[in-house]
Amino acid sequence: MEEQSCSGCGGARLKKEALHFKIGGKNIAELSLMDLDELALWLDQIPEQLSPNEMVIAGEILKEIRARLQFLLDVGLHYLQLHRSSKTLSGGEAQRIRLATQIGSQLVGVLYILDEPSIGLHQRDNDRLIQSLEALRDLGNSVLVVEHDKDMILKADHVVDLGPFAGKNGGEIISEGAPSELYQQNTLTASYLNGSRQVPIPDKRRKSNGKKLRLEGCTGNNLNNVDVDIPLGVMIGVTGVSGSGKSTLINGTLYPILNAEIYNGVQEPMPYSKIKGLKHLDKVVDVNQAPIGRTPRSNPATYCGVFSDIRNLFAMTPEAQIRGYKPGRFSFNVKGGRCETCQGGGMRVIEMNFLPDVHVPCESCFGKRFNRETLEIRYRGKSIADVLEMTIDQACDFFEPLPKIYHKLKTLKEVGLGYIALGQSSTTLSGGEAQRIKLATELAKKDTGQTLYILDEPTTGLHFEDIRVLMEVLNRLVDRGNTVLIIEHNLDVIKQVDHIIDLGPEGGKNGGQIVGIGSPEKFCTLENNITATYLRKELYLNSPV
Repeated sequence: MEEQSCSGCGGARLKKEALHFKIGGKNIAELSLMDLDELALWLDQIPEQLSPNEMVIAGEILKEIRARLQFLLDVGLHYLQLHRSSKTLSGGEAQRIRLATQIGSQLVGVLYILDEPSIGLHQRDNDRLIQSLEALRDLGNSVLVVEHDKDMILKADHVVDLGPFAGKNGGEIISEGAPSELYQQNTLTASYLNGSRQVPIPDKRRKSNGKKLRLEGCTGNNLNNVDVDIPLGVMIGVTGVSGSGKSTLINGTLYPILNAEIYNGVQEPMPYSKIKGLKHLDKVVDVNQAPIGRTPRSNPATYCGVFSDIRNLFAMTPEAQIRGYKPGRFSFNVKGGRCETCQGGGMRVIEMNFLPDVHVPCESCFGKRFNRETLEIRYRGKSIADVLEMTIDQACDFFEPLPKIYHKLKTLKEVGLGYIALGQSSTTLSGGEAQRIKLATELAKKDTGQTLYILDEPTTGLHFEDIRVLMEVLNRLVDRGNTVLIIEHNLDVIKQVDHIIDLGPEGGKNGGQIVGIGSPEKFCTLENNITATYLRKELYLNSPV
């Protein structure tokens, strides 16, 4: 689908009669199209243009509008417009709008629960978010935040650390208390907070292979006729404050152009004048955090293709050969080998009126998905259901003698997913886990060294240790000659890249320009650059606490 402005109202949404009413020379549609910081400035100046009688009417209304606007500005949303459609907001933006609403309600005695509120936030905006949460607390509320961000953890009054590791090796409270008490613990989180462990800074930066993509004349959304060179064969970080135009440049302009060129994709790119250097790439991969499947039948084993190899293996066992079982017998998606009560889902869905559906284990197969005859076929003592219940760590050990299967499982283990079960439903995986499964699937394929990988905020939902593992994987991709382009705010990622492209200087209409490029060390020398200010602290002042 492609959206275009209405030919009747030009996108103003109102008929011309309503647009004839103006205050200070502007109608309501023009005010809705202003950035929120511009609108706040306009509201401050409007009393000078009103008569005493008009001010009697407008006084209380202006006070209420200003108060509500200020809450949105306080959480760093100054670059949005009131006109903006809510479906175009990122998860972090939508969460901060809800947060601003709650601050404005002035309620006390409320427990607020926030899950990863720092998603998509630049460090500067993150500082503003923390101040807003502290304001909620100071009103007399309790604020419970599920978060990996270091600054957020250090500003908390009380920290609960779960672990010690993930999946079956986690689920325990291993530390509890003030941040200062957390430093003293011998836990993974504490070691990253007190500096005894760190995501390493590379000894030297890679140089480009001499080839580059050049994109010229980008004017989508707030981009201000941007020309950008993207060096190939290196890891690139695209940075900038929230709303500066990063996603418009990469996801809205560059990726659709490459997708159309290489795969005949039909998505229309944002406006641009020309692109050079397409001949240097033969593949583009967008590794996003969208679910790997939307039904409980999808799982890591089916997504990365290893389940087909496992089914073939079971079909080759002597017992299966005697019974004439083919690989399809071991699929829970086709009739024959699956449990017909739950049709291979392992769960029965009980539909509830006015409540979410309830999933309960199937009463016939007890969640194993297959019928009794299929489960009688065993490889090294394990049935197909036993294999699906294995964690990836266990499966790596079990299938080590079989290179084709082991290679795919090993890549899943290397991206830090050893704790998840092979048959775990994709609907229960987090965005970060789904993204790493996609990465592992790409890693397992043979590449030509001419691939561009695009990642948008890959650190969402990742612990410091997960980030370290992720960066090792991405570095391996670049070492093979590929190009990895990451849109990111996390300083642990930015300090590892070879080349930075920084957009800004602000968000919205005050952004959309390239305000800094170069290696992290060169980039840090820039004055009056917000990202460079925070990166300097990370590269040169980040000593143990």
